[in-house]
Amino acid sequence: MEVPEVKESWGLNADISPQEFADMAYGTKFAFSPGIGPGYVGDWYILSGDALGEPFTLIRRNGRLVVV
Repeated sequence: MEVPEVKESWGLNADISPQEFADMAYGTKFAFSPGIGPGYVGDWYILSGDALGEPFTLIRRNGRLVVV
């Protein structure tokens, strides 16, 4: 996993595979573009665990996923 905030939130160790993480979380990807005016354009991800709570919102910045 490349996003430290996600690793810490889920308590993940370095050897977890993407498939193992997929069994613990729900995610979706949008091709985002603002309706009016300038703003972020690009991939927008929402990642949530299997319990109700605040989901993570991630975007790509300089080729890396970052929490916004």
